[in-house]
Amino acid sequence: MGIKQKLISPRSPWQHPYVERLIGSIRRECLDRVIVLNERQLRKILESYLKYYHEVRPHRTLAHDSPIPRPIQSLDCGPVIEMPLVGGLHYHYLRQAA
Repeated sequence: MGIKQKLISPRSPWQHPYVERLIGSIRRECLDRVIVLNERQLRKILESYLKYYHEVRPHRTLAHDSPIPRPIQSLDCGPVIEMPLVGGLHYHYLRQAA
């Protein structure tokens, strides 16, 4: 296919801004707010954060939608409930079925 790997310079975040933005989001929104005790806990936290990041978290470049689009809920579906995500660091608000 003619694809060649090109390594970036160490400590050069401007050479790959998308990855640096993701790593910064993980640190600011997740890892700076928890105390990690072991590798198993870290993996569980990161898995739940990445699920939140792709399914729930609003992204400005996607018109405040998530990479996996969320369904639009009508106002008459019922009361709003909150669901804790990432161990209670973030919440997802849904309408409860009547």
